Amino acid sequence: MRKEIRAYAKINLFLEVLGLRSDGFHDIRSVLAPVTLADRLEIEPTDGALELSTPSRVQFDGMPDSVAICPAQDNLVFKIASLLRETTGCRRGARIVLEKKVPIAGGLGGGSADAAAALLALNQLWQTGLTRPELMELASRLGCDIPALVHGGAVRVAGRGELVNPAPWRADWRPWLLLVNPGFGVSTGDIYKRYKPDLTSERQPDTFKNLLAVLERGEAAGLAAGLHNDLQRTVFDKYPLLELIAGRLAELGARAVLLSGSGATLFALVRDAEHGRELAAGLRRAMDCQLWTSVVQIAGDLRPEF
Repeated sequence: MRKEIRAYAKINLFLEVLGLRSDGFHDIRSVLAPVTLADRLEIEPTDGALELSTPSRVQFDGMPDSVAICPAQDNLVFKIASLLRETTGCRRGARIVLEKKVPIAGGLGGGSADAAAALLALNQLWQTGLTRPELMELASRLGCDIPALVHGGAVRVAGRGELVNPAPWRADWRPWLLLVNPGFGVSTGDIYKRYKPDLTSERQPDTFKNLLAVLERGEAAGLAAGLHNDLQRTVFDKYPLLELIAGRLAELGARAVLLSGSGATLFALVRDAEHGRELAAGLRRAMDCQLWTSVVQIAGDLRPEF
């Protein structure tokens, strides 16, 4: 039985870095939400080995250069499938075809989403019988974002990413976004190494709580006011082009602009799909450079198949 599954990207609506842990990771507090941009996986169980097929390079529309994709055995999809077999003692194999639509190293969790989707699908196809919480625990061994994406929907994340709980979300609310990527990736590890808390800033203690209330009510104005990313200043300092793009988006009428995760993708809140397309066109004229853009919706109730 062959299965096709979509691996939905994510954005960070809120990201707070709380401190360095003894294991070298950082404790965070974040709100992740899926968007309607997705990679596609085609998975067919076999009685043989694990096979992952994906191009060695991929060209994203608007990006000046093609982007290399890591060898199959280094891909998170291959690693999560191998881990599931090892953990459960499953002896089956699979042929997996991965089609990339989400920019690589872009702060949108594309690789983590691919791994989460593959894990859920293979658990079903191989009949390994793990529950979603068990799959989330397994996923935490390979990446900080993968447990949240296995859970699905809008979530609150804490610890180094392994503590995941649902975030409130009004079911019929799907705000529109323009995603913008300048065509280069950002190393998450490098940004965390560079990050230094801004001791001069004073964050309101109820910011996180207020954002959750906004999500439950589905308020666009409140969402624009509640967006926050502790890593943004560090990323902008290293990559001034991103700060320039963010400024142009604001000048052109975006309701709010934020870096997703450690970047390099920015997202801008827009009124609707037409506004998003107009903003993208205006940004290209203003910047006079190649940019990848995508108009999407935040789908806070979207969960991967199980």
